Amino acid sequence: MELIVFIGTLSLIIAVELIAGVLYIGKQNGKKNEEFEKEETAKSGLLCRFVLDGSGRKIGESVAIAGDLMIVKSGSKYLGVPMKHVEEEEKTLLVKGLVDHDKAEEMGEEWRQNSFREMNQMEEGEKDERI
Repeated sequence: MELIVFIGTLSLIIAVELIAGVLYIGKQNGKKNEEFEKEETAKSGLLCRFVLDGSGRKIGESVAIAGDLMIVKSGSKYLGVPMKHVEEEEKTLLVKGLVDHDKAEEMGEEWRQNSFREMNQMEEGEKDERI
């Protein structure tokens, strides 16, 4: 009889620990999701805004955030501007400090190629699924 009570008690303790662990992990994932959503909301607030240089001239329009780069559509080109050089104004974004224009074009073009490659792969996958 004592063995049955011991096994029952042990089973109850294990069940409580498992439930507590699942709830704790769920809570941690919820925090991570909230942080992710806040970060994404902040990033999306920087998109589709005119980007000006230090002299107030329009460079282009922000179209994406890729890691620590803001991608700016400038005419037919894409520029990759480090976020550390971007400052929010009221309705626009201001690029502060010196930015190497050639390097910005290079990073923007690299982003464009990767993005279009990903889109093409997604489209090809969708076509395969339709067949």
